[in-house]
Amino acid sequence: MKAVIQRVKKASVTVDGKITGEVGKGFLVLLGVVQGDTEEEMKLLAKKVAQLRIFTDENDKMNLSLDKVDGEVLVVSQFTLCADVSHGRRPSFTNSAPADIANDLYEKFCNELLSSGVKKVAKGVFGADMDVGLINDGPVTIIMDTDEWKK
Repeated sequence: MKAVIQRVKKASVTVDGKITGEVGKGFLVLLGVVQGDTEEEMKLLAKKVAQLRIFTDENDKMNLSLDKVDGEVLVVSQFTLCADVSHGRRPSFTNSAPADIANDLYEKFCNELLSSGVKKVAKGVFGADMDVGLINDGPVTIIMDTDEWKK
């Protein structure tokens, strides 16, 4: 699984002119599910995201996690994170998990964040054409890839 985590002051996702998910201070997580990803990887990624310490403390050090700042998470599925651009100029998406598997792991990831103590998890609409808006805080952007943890 691949995740791009952006620390935000607020974020929202809109589908067909209607806001389907929005959060205040917290994270915007763009989530890509790769072929072969497992529930074990999903749980590990969700736990790492929930416990990621990238909010500043009283000494201006990145030391606080979502639970310490009353943070929220907006999760948006994004199969394009799985793009292979190693050949040519047009990306290949054959590494992306099939939609049914990707949607299942996406939903479970959102639920796992809640189980890990995140107070609010908002979502986009899986497979939809979405407009994502955010005010990036910092900016702070972290990329996580569970394949890299296997090495």
